[in-house]
Order: sequence, then structure tokens, then C-alpha cells
Amino acid sequence: MDRGSCYIAFEGAEGCGKSTHAARLAGELDAVLTRETGGTTVGARIRAILHDTTVANLADRAEALLTAADRAQHLEELVLPALTAGRHVVSDRSVYSTLAYQGYGRGLDVDELRRINGWAIGGTWPHLVLLLDVDPDVQARRMHGRELDRFERESDTFHDRVRDGFALMAADDLDHWVTIDANDGVDQVYERIRHAVRERLGI
Repeated sequence: MDRGSCYIAFEGAEGCGKSTHAARLAGELDAVLTRETGGTTVGARIRAILHDTTVANLADRAEALLTAADRAQHLEELVLPALTAGRHVVSDRSVYSTLAYQGYGRGLDVDELRRINGWAIGGTWPHLVLLLDVDPDVQARRMHGRELDRFERESDTFHDRVRDGFALMAADDLDHWVTIDANDGVDQVYERIRHAVRERLGI
């Protein structure tokens, strides 16, 4: 892998602005822009199952294994080739979303999920994780009127657990995570993101 290539992941609750800011950063860095789940053709088919509101009986462990399968394909097909070629990669979500959603959210064993997913991604974890943190009332306003997918329709308590899980992971790994206040306008938030990326990665 080229030492100059960086793998940057955006994480956070629904409606925090990940997709918007990931696209903007990738454009500025001339990076490969991708997402999890669904960043590959195989992954898109897995994502269709995971986000389908008509899927009502998916077991929590099956859900977790589907996300791990998506990430194994994503790293093998897209992320690793890009990094090896010296390209930066910016991803809308990463392996940490599994720990937050299926671990803290669903209540599955987080350490076991970390082990399974570490194997699935071959130990290639993001160099930098940008956690976009928004207040619940701001999140609710941004989600209002939107057609919600299977995860977005989960209860407030589920999303509270997910948000708390992200905060815990960020606090436990300050070398790789930066928490960004994402409550303000798009340009203000992006300035904070850009500052963090320059400071942490020098790009």
C-alpha cells in the first residue's frame, strides 16, 4: 500500500450529513468516493435486503453477517486496490457502523462483531474516522418528510443506543477518531472536517 494513501470514513447517526460531506471531501482530495453498505455491485444487492422495509424477520446475527459480507467484498474489490494505487478513499460509513448498529443498537456482542469484521476486512481499518455528531432535535428536523428505510424506522431508543455506541468508540480511540459538531450549516461543518483531515493526515 502506498504510504500516502489514506482511508477516511464518515460515521454518525441518520441525518448527520455524512453523504454530503463525504462527497465534498472526496471531490477536494480527488479521492475514491464510496459507501457501506452497497459500494460494489455485490454490496448493492446485500444493501437492498438490509434496507428493505418489507424484510420483517431478518435475524440480528444474519443482519450482522450480511454487513460483514458486504465489507469483505468492498475492501477486496474497491478499497484495497485504490489504496494500493495511491488513491485516497472516502467512505460514507465503514465497519464501525456494524459495531454501532448491530452491536450497540441490536445488543450483539461488540467484541465478537469486532473480531468477525476484523477478519472480513483483512485488518484494514480506516486511518481516520470522522464522527458527525448532531443533537436529536436537529436529526429529527433533517429526517422529517423523508421516506425512511428499514434502519431509519427503528425506535428512538435504538437510535439512542447507536449514537451512544459511536460516542463510546470515539472516546476509546482518540488516535483514529475525531468528533465533529455537525449541528451548524453545511459550510461551517465542512470547515471543521477539513481542518481535522489536514491536522490528522496532512492532506
